Amino acid sequence: MIYRTLGSTGENVSAIGVGGWHLGLGHVDKQLAIRIVRSAIDRGINFLDNCWDYNEGASEIRMGKALRDGYREKAFVMTKIDGRSKKEAAKQLDESLERLQVDCIDLVQHHEILRFEDPHRIFHDQGANAALVEARQAGKLRYIGFTGHKDPRVHLYMLEVADKHGFKFDAVQMPLNLMDAHYRSFSREVVPELVERNIGILGMKSMAQGILLKSNTVTPIECLHYALNLPTSVVITGIDSMEILDQALEAVRTFQPFSQAELEALLAKTSAAALTGRFEPFKTTSIFDGTAEHPEWLGEEPPEFRQLMPA
Repeated sequence: MIYRTLGSTGENVSAIGVGGWHLGLGHVDKQLAIRIVRSAIDRGINFLDNCWDYNEGASEIRMGKALRDGYREKAFVMTKIDGRSKKEAAKQLDESLERLQVDCIDLVQHHEILRFEDPHRIFHDQGANAALVEARQAGKLRYIGFTGHKDPRVHLYMLEVADKHGFKFDAVQMPLNLMDAHYRSFSREVVPELVERNIGILGMKSMAQGILLKSNTVTPIECLHYALNLPTSVVITGIDSMEILDQALEAVRTFQPFSQAELEALLAKTSAAALTGRFEPFKTTSIFDGTAEHPEWLGEEPPEFRQLMPA
């Protein structure tokens, strides 16, 4: 296993992480989910991804069971919350702690920062970040980050709003794949900013749940190698079988940093397919936007905003 440092935290994290969403899918039974997590940890993966809303909590519950019997001490556990209000964020965090059966989560991230209004809601006095800061002080979590999959400009704006509130994130998660390099690119616009700020870089959607592979331009190993070649702390990948776990570990075992010529050749293979965003529907549609389908997850808007509305 390759280990990398998570930004300025000093934490050593595995270059590949287990994506939590797949652990709660219908074709993955409870015992298989536990086996995937424990086998991953036994084979050197220590970074575990999850979210409060994944499969109505099933993903966190299954991961919590996998973390028993001494596995919690070997893992860096991350989850995400959707709440934008302080009240909703605190509620979701406590539910995640209960499902994961842990007293403290290593990294909690604001999930789906997709809209330009999200940063303002989160950094309001009664916003979600106030809840996470209080939870950190209480020992319920260690580090704070945010995620999003829509537009690199929204990520940059989130960092800008955080700056105005004197807050530095520990990690940021975003799509990093061979199509992203050509279209509304997080790797070109956000990654350099995070490197400069020494913030942990978490890559996701390296294959976009297999959608990217339907372009018939690249292989799974090439997709993982590309994401590993970026200055990522962790490349989070969905694992729903032991075979896919083997594939992820093989990608790490065979990874060597690209030469410039190798990188350009790989990018050339995907440039035409990437131009319209067809193989990155999380950027171009709302299909992947759980908070758009469930606005109630976000919590209530600050009341003074509503008071400004005309009667």
